Parts: sequence; structure tokens; C-alpha cells
Amino acid sequence: MFGDPNLPAGFAHLPYANPDAPKGGRIVMGEPGSFDSLNPFILKGRAPFALPRHVTETLMIRSIDEPFTLYGLLAESVTTDAARSFVEFTLRPEARFSDGSPVTVEDVIWSFRTLGTEGHPLYRGAWTKVADITSPGSNRVRIDFREPDRELALLMGLRPVLKKAQWEGRSFADSTLEAPIGSGPYVVDSFEPGRFITFRRNPDWWGKDLPVNRGLQNLDEIRYEFFTDQNVMFEAFKAGALDVWREQSAQRWQTRFDFPALAQGRVVQEEIPHRRPAGITGLVFNTRQPIFADWRVREALTLSFDHEFIAQTLTGNADPRIGSWFANSDLAMQPGPASGRVAELLAPFAADLAPGTIEGYALPVGDGRGNRANLRRAMALLEEAGWTMQGDRLRNAAGQPFRFEILLQQGGGEVVTLSETHQITDIWIEALRRIGAEPVVTMVDAPQFVARTNSYDFDVTWYTRALSLSPGNEQMLYWGARGVDEPGTRNWMGMGSPAAEAMIRHMLEATDPEEYRAAVQALDRVLSAGRWVIPVWYQQVSRIAYAADLHHPEAIPLYGDWPGFLPDVWWRAAGGTE
Repeated sequence: MFGDPNLPAGFAHLPYANPDAPKGGRIVMGEPGSFDSLNPFILKGRAPFALPRHVTETLMIRSIDEPFTLYGLLAESVTTDAARSFVEFTLRPEARFSDGSPVTVEDVIWSFRTLGTEGHPLYRGAWTKVADITSPGSNRVRIDFREPDRELALLMGLRPVLKKAQWEGRSFADSTLEAPIGSGPYVVDSFEPGRFITFRRNPDWWGKDLPVNRGLQNLDEIRYEFFTDQNVMFEAFKAGALDVWREQSAQRWQTRFDFPALAQGRVVQEEIPHRRPAGITGLVFNTRQPIFADWRVREALTLSFDHEFIAQTLTGNADPRIGSWFANSDLAMQPGPASGRVAELLAPFAADLAPGTIEGYALPVGDGRGNRANLRRAMALLEEAGWTMQGDRLRNAAGQPFRFEILLQQGGGEVVTLSETHQITDIWIEALRRIGAEPVVTMVDAPQFVARTNSYDFDVTWYTRALSLSPGNEQMLYWGARGVDEPGTRNWMGMGSPAAEAMIRHMLEATDPEEYRAAVQALDRVLSAGRWVIPVWYQQVSRIAYAADLHHPEAIPLYGDWPGFLPDVWWRAAGGTE
């Protein structure tokens, strides 16, 4: 995205891959939830998240040891101009789909057009910025852009390429249980909707000898078992039915890993560091609901959340709180008032920004002993916003109670366990009742949760968004105003902030790393001071337990345990348990 790639022309392999890793064996991993579709590229249905990682390929491949750098995969070369007003890819003539047919320019153009017009909303935002896609010559694809956006050339390199002939005469937007034909290292071998899916390594994979693939995709079989209950999934791991467990609870990591397989050395625990941003995890307010439209209400409910007590109770304060959405990186906003270029970028929007955006915002700190001072401040803010105690209930001038639903998914979130989400919510509810609020918890299964969050049919729910070291176009999908009304975006909070969109556009047009960093830090201020989410904690390491005969290279990439690491660079020792 900025500067030059770390790796020189003619490099031998990615720095976090072991080119001498043995091939063979299998790995079994657990996934929460279910699936009823094998088309992961559309909004309809629920498809296994890992399917495109294993089955399809893109024109270029991302190195997870650099903030945002791509190297050729299906494409043997890439050309663009200084302004990145276009990008042109030359396909490798040897590239083949798993059925042996060549990957053609026609496949690329059809894939990009189809994903951009009929695919999941995450593809559409960038596609609206494409002026034209053509083939200027044999094995070449050219994409011209209609507006300045330096990231688009990279994003086009990461679009999955599908086989056009597979979809002729059929609607791409319909859910299906027919696996896509891809050019990737694996094919779908077997599956049972909602229960498991198995990927088998293609012995004729065309790209196995490319430098970007040396030491990757070492396992013959990758199997995912699906569970509706995380506790059952953990018990399956302890019993040896699963090979890998990512632990989200710092407390359980310290106290619950005392089962025989660990004591006997058949399972090992490892903490894998990373240098990626914290992202956001916590309880999100749906500001489409009038009750949460006022920032003072959101601040009051944040004040009622005694994070210090909750974190000490559940994790022993093992992990830091998310005080900035880009914490753990140099993209994070700095404490105190905005200054320099960050202040200049925010100044035109000052009148419409939430208090603290420019002046400096920090999350309230609970006292861990009842949180009385913060609750008094919360009551004062609620009264300013038109909510007063009438009897023992909080009501507005029309006598309507301060009542809202907290929607939770059975199985928990990505950073906290189901048990923790229950405990966090229960503790918060007790505080809310002390100020006269009437929260109601609704538990739903994964399909209902997806349907309701895609249509923004909730008041408050659990929310997790991972962020990279090179935020760009996806930020518009996360926080852009289109998501206020358009279903299926990541903008669950319903924010429509001109300042946020301006900062994202500035990020996309920046040619200087310092200018880019200032725009991200300004966006961080808009997000943090907007009080859209009550944040909890983030993990500065990934806590992974796994079968002792599984191995990964000693070199850990910049992003740590991130897509592209497990199972991509792992291998199984010869003769190991399968």
C-alpha cells in the first residue's frame, strides 16, 4: 500500500513459511454455529467461512508479515500508474481450476462483474468505483477506476476468481449446496450441512511450486466440525476429537487446562503474539432505534458498565481494555486533545462531532465497588436527555419506560466465551436496573442471529470487528452511511457520520504514510467518542492449544494468528496421531 514490498524479486518463500515442511496428515478443527450453503460469496444462506480460503484463489496473495503487501498468485505480473487510476494483471498461463480447465481472462472478468453486482455487499462498495474492466490482450485484464482510491488496485487483486462455466444458466445470488470450482489447493471432499465439511488437498494443484506457496498447504485433509455449544466443543477438544482450540478466556486458559492429554504431553499450550490493532469487541447500540439516538444516553449506559469490576471478576484483568479501536498499533489516536494534522482534518466537522472527539475522549473508569459515582453521572445525563425516575422506573415525558432488548447468540462471540457474555450481561443488567432501566435478554441460535443482525433487528447486541494495519475501503462497509439502511453491512450501530466518511476517503487518497496515519487516528477519534459500543478487552496474544504432533514455523508473522497462518503454514509430524 505504501513504499516497496519487503521481499525482493525472485524470493524463495514467504518469511513465515517453512519450505521444508513435510506434506501429509490431517487436521480437525471446531467451528461455532452451522452452515446451510456452499456459496460464501452472497448474502443468502450461511456458508463455511473457510471455504474460499481453501478452494478458490485470487490474482494476488497477501503477506501477513507486512501491513498490506500483495505478491502474484494467479497473476504473474501487475502494472499500475503513480495515481493508481488503473491496474492491469497478466495471468499465469499455467493456472488451472481443480477440474483441469485453464483460468481465463473471461473467468476473471465474469467473476469480478458478478461479485460486484450480485455478490455479498462487501464486494459492491469497491465495484461502484470501477469504470470499466476489459482485456487489452492475451492473458491480460485491465481495470480502470472512476475516482481516486489508492487501495483499489490491491483490492482487485484479492477478489476470488470463479469458473464462469459452472454458473451458466443459473442464478449466482441463490444459495446452493454445490461447491464452487476453484483453482485453490483444496477441493470439497465431503460435508453434512450444519455438522462438518472436509477439504482434500488436490495433488494436481497447479500452484504448489510457486514461491508464494512453498511451505504452505501442507496437510492432506482439513476438516471442520460445527458445534452449537462452545462447552461441547471444548469437551470434544479435551477428548481428542479436535486438534486445535483457540481459547478466548484468559481465566480459563489459566485454570481449566488441566485435563489428561495436556498432562501427558499430547496437547501443548502456546501464546502467539501479534502487532495488529485491537479492533472492537463489546455491546453495540443500534442507533436506528430512537432510544439510542442521543449520545448522552449511550454515554450514560457506558457509565453504568463497571468494566473494572467485570474484568477483574472474569479475567483477573489479564487483558487490556479497548480504549481505542486501533490500540496496539501506531494508528491509534493519541491521548488528550487532537493536534496537528489530526485536528486540521476534524476541524470542518467540529459542530457535528460528539463531545470529546476533538477535545479528547477516554472511557469512564468504574470503582469496582458498586460504581456509585458513575451511576450518579449516568442519571444526570439521562435526565438531560429527557429520561427521569418516575417511581422506580425510568420514563420519558410521555411516560414510556426505558426498555430495550439485548440480543445474544447462543455460542458466544469471537473474543469472549458464551459463559462470559452471560456473566458480562448479567452484571450490566443489575446496574441498569439500579437506574430504572428495563433491559430484556433474548437468546437466539446462529441462523436467527445472522438474520436479525443482517436486517438490524435488535437494540443492543454483542459485536466484534477485527481491524488490520492497513484499514481502507472496508471501513466504509463497516461505518459508512449506506449501512444505515442497506442490509447486510457491518454498520450495526447505524452511524451516518460525514466526518467518518471524509476520514476514510482521505485514507484512500493519501500517498504519504504520515498523512494516512493522521486520517486513521482522526477516524479512531470519531469512532471512540461516538459511544457506539461499550468496549471490553482485547488479546495481545492468541492463546492456542493444539495436538503436540502439529507444528508451525518459528518465525511468527506481523499479524500473528491471522487468516493465512493456521492451518496454512502448519504441518503434522510423520507418524503423528490422525
